[in-house]
Amino acid sequence: MNFAQMMWRGLALGSVAGVIYIASRRTGGEPPRLIEWDRVRQAAAEFSRRDQHTMATITAETIEIYRQMVRRSEEVIGDYLKQTLPLPLSNVEAFDRQQWIDANVSNFQELFEPLESINRDALRGSTVGSYLLGNFNQLFLSNQLGFLVGYLARRVLGQYDTTLLGREPVTTGRLYFVEPNIAETQQRLSLNGHEFRMWIALHETTHAFEFEAHPWLRDYMNDLLKRYFDTVGQDLGRFTVGPAGAIGLAQRAWQNAGRSDSPLEWLMSDEQREIFQKLQALMCLLEGYSNHVMDAVGESLLATYPFMKHRFEARLQERPLGERLFNRLTGLDMKYEQYRAGERFVNAQVKAIGIERLDIVWEDPGNLPTLAEIYEPERWRERMEVANGL
Repeated sequence: MNFAQMMWRGLALGSVAGVIYIASRRTGGEPPRLIEWDRVRQAAAEFSRRDQHTMATITAETIEIYRQMVRRSEEVIGDYLKQTLPLPLSNVEAFDRQQWIDANVSNFQELFEPLESINRDALRGSTVGSYLLGNFNQLFLSNQLGFLVGYLARRVLGQYDTTLLGREPVTTGRLYFVEPNIAETQQRLSLNGHEFRMWIALHETTHAFEFEAHPWLRDYMNDLLKRYFDTVGQDLGRFTVGPAGAIGLAQRAWQNAGRSDSPLEWLMSDEQREIFQKLQALMCLLEGYSNHVMDAVGESLLATYPFMKHRFEARLQERPLGERLFNRLTGLDMKYEQYRAGERFVNAQVKAIGIERLDIVWEDPGNLPTLAEIYEPERWRERMEVANGL
């Protein structure tokens, strides 16, 4: 979401660059925040309530069923991977859409705090025109981010939340199951309710194995995100004030458009693009590994697994044109591609060397695949053979 935010911020800057001519005198008031989080919650809640045909009731029994599914998932995934978690997964919740929004807006607020600090420093002591631009950007970005969160709240089925960049130390992640979306999808695709929920539990519990059995992974992702925010902070200082800044941002977008067909990368510096591609490669691995484990375990555990997989993949292929365009503009289509590319990578490695030898990928950041290696799996095996005698 942080990358989509940069795109919308760039569009806002380009469209209102002339506003800063309004005044040149200094002002000593408190600078406007980059994002107004109450507005994000409100916009997300309003959008998420649309198209909600299933009013699922969440009871203590519902939550207990999910907790039992997670415990069962821990057992079968541990057997397959020959691993155990340091601590049992105890933070398991069934959410409605509003609860999912509240949990994730709080996470986003912590995630964006470094940018808020940079933004305050950049605007403090600026001109009245710059403050007006900041207020406009706050309104624009808050509504756009709220729209994106609300859109996701209508589609997310399950989530493993490791609370990246959180202030408090995390011992175990949290697993959320968005019951209205699960019930609605189950009914629309005519799936077995219990097995569909177990399928989702397998996927999210695998994410818990990835992070909690390998604690360095969270620190690695935090480091990438902090580095990215540092570079964004440099851009805020460079591009937020004056028509020259807006022109410079437009020039960067024009140059990058010839290098990438992804709108999200058009506003990135070379350093930002490098970090972004490392995050992409990691997300490919995380999602592909989880899908592989879900397939390997699910086929023997769930009688309707082949039917569910077929129906679910068909659903992704049949998205309306408007939704496909929206996903393209916001970068959400990258997530779907991550699932596919990462799954191909992991399946290729397991076929060649087996799931236990693939564990080398979780031993050190240097063993993680690059984005190029995700799409050419044999290159990763060759590198690991040279470096680690794989």
